[in-house]
Amino acid sequence: MADYKAPLKDMQFVLNNVSRMPQLAELSTFEDATPDMVSAILEEAGRVSAEVIAPTNTVGDEQGVRLEDGNVITPDGFAEAYQQYMEGGWGSLQFDPEFGGQGLPYSLSIPVMEMWQSANMSWGLCPLLSQGAVEALYLNGSDELKKTYLEKMISGEWTGTMNLTEPGAGSDLSVVRSKAELEGDHYRISGQKIFITWGDHQMAENIIHLVLARLPDAPPGVRGISLFLVPKFLVNENGELGERNDVQVASLEHKLGIHASATCVMAFGEKEGAVGYLVGEPGKGLACMFTMMNNARLAVGLQGVAISERAYQQAFWYAGDRTQGKAVGFNEEGPILRHADVRRMLMTMKSLTEAGRALAYDACASLDFAHALDDKVQAAAEKARAAYLTPIVKGWCTEVAQEVTSLGVQVHGGMGFIEETGAAQHFRDARILPIYEGTNGIQALDLVGRKTLMDQGQAAQAVMEEISQVIAQARGVARFVTAAEQLEAALQAAKTATTQLLGDSAENPYFSGAVAYNYLMMMGTLCGGWELLRTALAAAESQAAGETDPYLESKQLTTLFYMDQILPRYLSYAQMVSAGSTSIMAFADEHLDSSYN
Repeated sequence: MADYKAPLKDMQFVLNNVSRMPQLAELSTFEDATPDMVSAILEEAGRVSAEVIAPTNTVGDEQGVRLEDGNVITPDGFAEAYQQYMEGGWGSLQFDPEFGGQGLPYSLSIPVMEMWQSANMSWGLCPLLSQGAVEALYLNGSDELKKTYLEKMISGEWTGTMNLTEPGAGSDLSVVRSKAELEGDHYRISGQKIFITWGDHQMAENIIHLVLARLPDAPPGVRGISLFLVPKFLVNENGELGERNDVQVASLEHKLGIHASATCVMAFGEKEGAVGYLVGEPGKGLACMFTMMNNARLAVGLQGVAISERAYQQAFWYAGDRTQGKAVGFNEEGPILRHADVRRMLMTMKSLTEAGRALAYDACASLDFAHALDDKVQAAAEKARAAYLTPIVKGWCTEVAQEVTSLGVQVHGGMGFIEETGAAQHFRDARILPIYEGTNGIQALDLVGRKTLMDQGQAAQAVMEEISQVIAQARGVARFVTAAEQLEAALQAAKTATTQLLGDSAENPYFSGAVAYNYLMMMGTLCGGWELLRTALAAAESQAAGETDPYLESKQLTTLFYMDQILPRYLSYAQMVSAGSTSIMAFADEHLDSSYN
């Protein structure tokens, strides 16, 4: 099975030409993000991901995690890899120097995070959730909580989790039943949480749980939910760890994939009640948690890119080694990548992965600009841009991962169905991505509801105007005239669909929900083409300036393939949006099971 190698050229090219890293470095907030600094960070992260983390991927899948005497035991090599991650300061890149962070752009941490997820997604979930917990505490915690917990969490000495849903709740957090009762300067938390990623392990000395619970006088629904910080081990006044809190792992879930990630059922307050501390205001827990959730959704979209990259690399290397048959144009047997259909699959995998990478990096960069720009109007526009792109990144990139990892199995042929090749692991691991941090159905509803209907399409219109500008630029380059026409047709279809969404949703209560998924997939397909065309134009410009790196030609060819073979998918999505809700809602409940009664 092939090893992982970080795609550093594409990462750096996208950072410079899509994420606008050079422009970020011109802002005083991010002046340390010099080209040399960026390159050094990416190079070293690439080494660590390939040499330290990637070797744990297969053994982690084979061994899984286990529960012994109430403690989660991790696979061989996981703790050692985490120790190197912590000692390297990798968890501190984007955080405030006041608490031990390096103050670098969030968008620079994104390719680093991608490398961890590609190398071993099960392992990478631990730092991913920890960084989300840091973000939530930094933005919402009291000065005392931040002083006590943030530095250790940013350093990686302590990890973090988020505890949202409960048995029977699913995505409906309004029915959360966990309780919190005031006791002196803290609260006593009781209740059970499910699907808690890395809820326990031995890789770090403490685990900081962020828990949604209700105060005794809380109203029903989401307005009655508050957020609490519940440490695995209590922290003494001198900052040292004290006694074990009343927090236990009740059981571990047995899952389709990500076997080496501990997905826990957590029990709070089985004895005297777990000690917890209020984060933010009472009744504002969901709003506090969403500061973590929004970044987590971008990170999950990035995971879709990461697992797609890993699957593509393995499929490409296998197709280059596997000899079978004479391809058209050759007189001797050769590698299967010479065959047109295998090449189609590989190019599909490559173009979707690179489109997703550019889209994810772009959205994250807008968060940096929103934070660092002095101009409040521009900062607000960047914030709205990031908010609009977030459900597309999460939804489209994780749906793409299903296709890419499945194609990875297919390229291997029969050997892809055999676990020893490793292709099946990527397919299994990827399946969780459209589900967690809000299912893709929820992402689609967010896109059409909060992000389009609520502002009457203003954020969508702003992104579409950006796409128009790239199309205009491409029309001036002979090689991309046809690509510009193709993207223009997709853009016009998206505009028509958006107009219909705004109009029909006002009269038909079923319309937006019925078309939401196809609308999201149409916008993802469009935005993927937009981002690739931006990179292709930048690559052509570099070539014209005399650069001869083969990567530049590859970038342009990948874009042209996408325009021919992937972008036309917008036609079917647009037609399904146009069809509306009629046939979907025509089925009554009894019609769905009429064949069985």
